[in-house]
Amino acid sequence: MWKWLLAIIIILPVVEIYGFNLVASRVGGGNTFLLTIVTSAIGMLMMRFEGRKVLEDSRARMNSGQIPGRSLVDGLCVFIGGILLVIPGFVSDIIGFTMVFPLTRPLYRYLILKWLERKMKKGQFTIYRR
Repeated sequence: MWKWLLAIIIILPVVEIYGFNLVASRVGGGNTFLLTIVTSAIGMLMMRFEGRKVLEDSRARMNSGQIPGRSLVDGLCVFIGGILLVIPGFVSDIIGFTMVFPLTRPLYRYLILKWLERKMKKGQFTIYRR
């Protein structure tokens, strides 16, 4: 886990700088800066709207006596996507938008659920009960 986190911390800034340079060479430095601010603002608005929808869906499921499993994974996707949208950069914005956007979120939900399933089968995932 730590080696993946270290790899992301090293690789993501390099990819983002390359993306900035690529966009800046096409549209100019000022427009690139403005585009970065606009994508972050739109992303934060999307995160608030989608986060509210996920929270309401979770509450409705819990009030009806159901387990909000899918809603919790959607909430995790919206949370991670929101963090990626706040980070300046175009690559993180693209990944963040796809995590927050409801039509592409099922891909990430599937990947997270498969990851959790593998962890549970290996016995590396523990559930604590009160």
